[in-house]
Amino acid sequence: MGAGIAEVLARGGLAVVGIEVNQDALERGRGHLEKSTGRAVKRGRLTEDARREILGRVALSTDFADLGDCDLVIEAVPERLELKRKVFATLDGVCRADAVLATNTSSLSVTDIAVTTKRPTKIVGVHFFNPAPVMKLVEVIRTVLTEPEAVDRVAALVTGLGKTPVTIGDRAGFVANRLLFGYLNQAAGMLESGHATRDDIDTAMTAGAGLPMGPFTLMDLIGLDTCLEVLEAIHAETRDRRHAPSPLLRELVTAGLLGRKTGRGFYDHGAPKVEAPAPADAPAPVVGVLGTGALADAFAAICDRAGAQVRDATAGLADCDLIVEASGDADAGRELLAAAAQAAEPGAVLAVTSATVPVAEAAMASGRPADVVGLHLPDTEGALAEIAATVATGPGVADRAAELAGRLGLTVVRCRARAGFIVDALRFPYLNDAAAMLGAGYADPDSIDAAMTLGCGYPTGPIADLDRLGIDRAVAVLRALHAETREPALAPVPLLTEHVTAGVPIR
Repeated sequence: MGAGIAEVLARGGLAVVGIEVNQDALERGRGHLEKSTGRAVKRGRLTEDARREILGRVALSTDFADLGDCDLVIEAVPERLELKRKVFATLDGVCRADAVLATNTSSLSVTDIAVTTKRPTKIVGVHFFNPAPVMKLVEVIRTVLTEPEAVDRVAALVTGLGKTPVTIGDRAGFVANRLLFGYLNQAAGMLESGHATRDDIDTAMTAGAGLPMGPFTLMDLIGLDTCLEVLEAIHAETRDRRHAPSPLLRELVTAGLLGRKTGRGFYDHGAPKVEAPAPADAPAPVVGVLGTGALADAFAAICDRAGAQVRDATAGLADCDLIVEASGDADAGRELLAAAAQAAEPGAVLAVTSATVPVAEAAMASGRPADVVGLHLPDTEGALAEIAATVATGPGVADRAAELAGRLGLTVVRCRARAGFIVDALRFPYLNDAAAMLGAGYADPDSIDAAMTLGCGYPTGPIADLDRLGIDRAVAVLRALHAETREPALAPVPLLTEHVTAGVPIR
C-alpha cells in the first residue's frame, strides 16, 4: 500500500520521499514500484519515458530525518495502533511544525492516533483503497481536533491526483468498510447457520444483486485476517452485533486459512475448478401465474422469454407444472393459493413469492403444504430465482421447483424459508446501515454512494438503491427480518420509516 500511494503521488507530479524500516523492506518497496509501473507500460497506460519520470520523483530512504522538508507525510504501516503511535511520535520529532501528518488506517480511530502527538490539529486520516494507483476513492477523515485547513489541503491534493475525496468524521470503518463489513459478516453468519451454501450465497449476490463478486470470494481476496481485524475494530467502537466477528471467520483465521494468500479460506484456491453441468434439454413448463401487478407481469415475461405456456386463471391450472402466486398481497395471495391447490393436479409445484410473509404460513393455508415452496425474484428484471423449502415441503418438491425454474432460463439458488431469502436478507440490512449513517449526519448521500461505488466497485450506491428498490419495500423486509430474529440492528432506522410515512424518496 505504501508503494502504491507513493506511485499515485509521483504520477501526480509530486516529489516523494519513501521511508522503510530497513534496507530489505526498502528494496521490496522499490520492487513494487517498478513492477506496478512496468505493468502500466506493458498495458499501454504509460510510456517508458513517463515511467522513468515517475520513478525519478521517488527518493527512497531508511532515515526518518529525510522527511524534514515534507509538507505532507502519509503513514501506511500495518493496522496496529501502538505501531502507528510509535511512528507518529517519530514523525513529531523530525517533521516541520506546519506539516500535515496523515494515517492511511482503514479501521482504527484517527483520534486515538492524533491525541498522542504534539500536533493533533494537523492529524488527518487519508484512506486510499487497494490498489491505490487504480482505485478512485480516498476517504479523508477529520477528527474533532483537526483544523479545517488541514482537511481542505488534503482533500484538494486528493482531487489534484485525479481521485475522488469523501470527507467524513472519525468513526471506525469510516464509510466503505463500515457498510461493507457488516454485510460480509452477516453472510458468514448466514453460511454458519446453514441458511444457504457458500456457492449459493455468492451466486445470489452476483446474479441477484448485481455485485461484482460474492461475499466469500471477496473476503478470500481481502484476506480473512484483515476482515477479522476490521470487524474487531468496528465492533470495539459500536458494540453492534452486526460487526461482532462470525465464529466461523475467527475459526478460519485461527487455523491459518486466510484466503487467497494462503491458498485456502472459504474456498480452496488450489482445487481444480468444477464446471457446472449443462442444463438438460427439456421443454419449457406450463406455468400458472396468479395475481396482477408488477410481480405477476415479471413472471409472465420470464415465461414468455422461455417459450412457456402461461395460465392466469384458476380454471386453467389443471395442466400446470408450476403455479406461482404473485399477487403482492398477503391475504389475496393466500386465497389464490388455496384455490390453485384445489384446481392443480397432483405433482404440480405451488410457489409463494413474498419475501416478507412466512412461506410456511401460506403453505399451511393452502391445504397442500407438502407441494409449496418459496420462489423469490430479488430483481424482477434479473435472472435469479431463490427457492426455499419449508419444514412441511415434501421430499423432492424443492428439487422439482429448482428444475422447473431452470427450464425457464433462471439461475437458481436454494435456501431455508426465512424472511428475505438470501439477497434481500443481506441487501436490506446493508441499506439500513447506510440510512442510519445518513440519519446521524455522519456523511451525505453523495459521499455514501461514492464510497461504495468507487471504493468497493458496487454498481450503485446504497442511497440510490433505496430509492430504486423502494423505501417501502426496504422497511417491509427489515420489519420481517426483525420480527423473525429480534435482532435490534435489523429494525428499520427512523429515517426510513419517516420517509415511508411521508411518501418521499431519500434524496
